[in-house]
Formats: sequence, C-alpha cells, structure tokens
Amino acid sequence: MDDRFRSYSFVDRIASVDPCKRIEGSYAIPEGLPSFPMPLVAEATGQLAAWAAGQALDFRFQPVAGIAGRIEILSEVSPGQTLDLEVDIERVDEEAISYLGIARVDGEPVLRLFDCLGPMIGMDQFDDPDRVRSRYELLLGDGAEPGGFPGIPHIGLTRTGGEEGEWVSAGFTVPQSAPFFGDHFPLRPVFPGTLMLDVHMRLGLELVNETFPPADGLRWTIPSMTRMKMRAFIPPGSELETMIHFHRRDGETPEVQVNTRREKRSISGGRATFAIEEISS
Repeated sequence: MDDRFRSYSFVDRIASVDPCKRIEGSYAIPEGLPSFPMPLVAEATGQLAAWAAGQALDFRFQPVAGIAGRIEILSEVSPGQTLDLEVDIERVDEEAISYLGIARVDGEPVLRLFDCLGPMIGMDQFDDPDRVRSRYELLLGDGAEPGGFPGIPHIGLTRTGGEEGEWVSAGFTVPQSAPFFGDHFPLRPVFPGTLMLDVHMRLGLELVNETFPPADGLRWTIPSMTRMKMRAFIPPGSELETMIHFHRRDGETPEVQVNTRREKRSISGGRATFAIEEISS
C-alpha cells in the first residue's frame, strides 16, 4: 500500500484557517499502537504549521525542521485519544515560517511549542505539489480517514562511550528503508527530526536515571527542551552518534546538553531539563 499520507502524517482534519495568522486541526491517534511518543505530538503540531505555510505559498514551498526555541511537555498521550492542534503564525514567506503551537487532549494542553522556525524549501524537490494541494483540500473538507499510522520501527542505540555521572554517547544507523520515508519525503527520503528528538530523549533519560536513580514509585520525566536545532538533512543509511553531557548536574532538575554528529559534522542538538514525578497507578 502507498505509504503517502499514512506512515508519518499526523493531521487528519483542518478545522479552520485564518491565512498567514492561525490554523486549527486535529489528529486521531490510532488505537492498538503500543504508545505514541511525545515527539510525534510535536511533529503533528509542526505538520499543521506546514499545511498553513503551503496554503499561504500556493504549495510552491514547504518548511522543514529547523529550530524550536522551547518545547514544553505537559502530559503524555495515549493511543485512541484525539489531538486538537492550534498554530499561531508570526511570519510566513518564501524564506521561512515562524510560529508557536499547542496540542490539547480533551481540552487540556499536553504540549506547547515556542519560537519555532522552519526554513522553506522548494516543494517540488521533495514532493508532488499537486498531490499535496489535493490532500490539503481533503483535510479542509471531509477530512482523512483516521487510523493509517502503523507505528515507527525501533531505532536501536549502541553505547560507544561515557563517563559515569558525566556523559554518555551512543551510535545508531538510520534505516535504509522504512515506511515513514514514504511521507518524509516521497522524492527525497529524510530521517525525521522528531525521531532524532526521540533518540535524544531516550539517551538523556538513560544518563539521568543512571546518575540519579529515582526512588520507588518515582520516575524522571522531561518537561522541557530548549534550543533544539536541526542543521542538516539526514539521508537513509546514515551512521550517527549522539553525545549527552550534563549542563547542570543536580538531583532535582538536572539539565543535559545534546549533540548528534554524522562523521565530524554536528547535525542536531539542544538542551533538555528533567524533573521527578510519581508513577501513576
């Protein structure tokens, strides 16, 4: 089956558009998935912004992941829930879109994005503009049939180094092929920045849990990330290494610095802050 608009698409309805100012939409998380990681909620919000940018520029350009000044994670989400998405646009032109966004479940905020900037690329380098335009009309009209997302393959990490209580590094290989490349993007497959964000979060949690093991009934979470940047496209088969070290080393609200490299080139990075919380029963 064609993976386009199924394997990595997280907007299935656009409820309203105020051109170049605001867009609202929703996404029904399919039931039956083992989980729906919070980076995918950020992806859904960013994709809604991309639809607004496409509409404003007649689908001649589309934004790609660039900078997120701040990401606030307020609550986890679960399969079967519906994300209500809102994006306020600060600027959109042929160079970039800047925006802030929010995702809600049952009226309660679960994620906020601040100071986001997406550089523009020519749509025809990555996708078929006519096909994307038709999809927009569907989302704005009857909406897409929900439930197409099959989940994402596990990205395995292999420890490559570290110093106890100070830093850790791990390598991983981007798959040569995966369903999500059918959406990201059909004409030029690129590893999604939000899957890189998921790698950052997983490795950061490993370092913090090993350095400050939580007491019974408690767990570490990541309530916020700042200065998140994607500096380069990541093609299939890339060999990457992520390094995490403490920027602020304390047992209450530690903060880590993240950097991922391909060979010697830094391609993504940022900071993550951690907090302890009770494990819900």
